[in-house]
Amino acid sequence: MKINETDYDFEIEKILREIKKCNAKLVGLQFPEGLKTSAIAIAAEIEEKTPAKVIIFIDPCYGACDLKEIEGMDMLFHFGHTEF
Repeated sequence: MKINETDYDFEIEKILREIKKCNAKLVGLQFPEGLKTSAIAIAAEIEEKTPAKVIIFIDPCYGACDLKEIEGMDMLFHFGHTEF
């Protein structure tokens, strides 16, 4: 599955650099409803280009203050919101 980068800039290269720099092994991805259609393609690219395994959180996301956490997760990438 290919990510449609013409619609959104998911900053995949930046994400890949951060994962490699931190040697992250378990990475979470969190999307608002409208961007979830890109989740599988982004996770696949991360797993293909880094040693990390990816978890996609599919439950509703109510903004940047609604961050998910699980034990052992090294990084969480939260998409679709303006940077703080």
